[in-house]
Amino acid sequence: MKLFSRFAVIGRQGVAFAAALLLGVTALLVGGITAIPEALAANSASKRLLPVYCTDRDGKVISLTFDAAWGAEDTDTLIEIFDTYDISVTFFVVGDWVDRFPDEVKKLHDAGHEVMNHSDSHPYMSRISAEQRAAELKACNDKIQAITGVRPTLFRPPYGDYDNGVIRSVTDAGMTCVQWSLDSLDWKDPTPQAIIDRITTRAKSGDIVLFHNAAKNTPAALPAIIEKLKADGYTFLKVSDMLYDQNECTINHEGRQCKKQ
Repeated sequence: MKLFSRFAVIGRQGVAFAAALLLGVTALLVGGITAIPEALAANSASKRLLPVYCTDRDGKVISLTFDAAWGAEDTDTLIEIFDTYDISVTFFVVGDWVDRFPDEVKKLHDAGHEVMNHSDSHPYMSRISAEQRAAELKACNDKIQAITGVRPTLFRPPYGDYDNGVIRSVTDAGMTCVQWSLDSLDWKDPTPQAIIDRITTRAKSGDIVLFHNAAKNTPAALPAIIEKLKADGYTFLKVSDMLYDQNECTINHEGRQCKKQ
């Protein structure tokens, strides 16, 4: 009888232990399941977001882009060069530039070039609030649309400065953030030949090339650049024609926009 009682006690203790163990494992699993989405959410929030630097398009296509924040004395010359070679390019203009040179904005648009957003006052976008970023984007878009009738869909951050907040602000505005994969360095005033050599020896299909509309030697360099790239089989596209639809592409770690397979 005592032996039976001892085993009964042990049995009750074993059941209790097993129940406690089961409860503990269940709690751990439930806690783990809860923690997994939280970890994924945190990882997603900290994931580095990238603008578009170039695309993976085949067939030798390239985009020439011009940031406009300084003067406008070369507008007619640039338009004449592009007309001569029958190409269209993309201008990223600052809202303040639009205020000062509305006629130049209309000329660019009427000549078949696209006029896109380069902010309203050319700030470091990562150093201002989300509300200020939204205001910068909207103000510049409004000014361009008032003159051209077309609302910009692309944005290039001043100084190439961006962070996740900037990318999110641009996306929230329904726009795409665009950088460049090949810099002419024309803002440093290199010789025309130096600009020519830099672009023609480095160009690759899908490149987005950066120039400035009022750089000293850019107009002198452009004809030779365009002629050489055309001779090499390149077709010139505006950036909006270069990019894939957002739903059919991804952006890799280089900022290269790649078509989904």
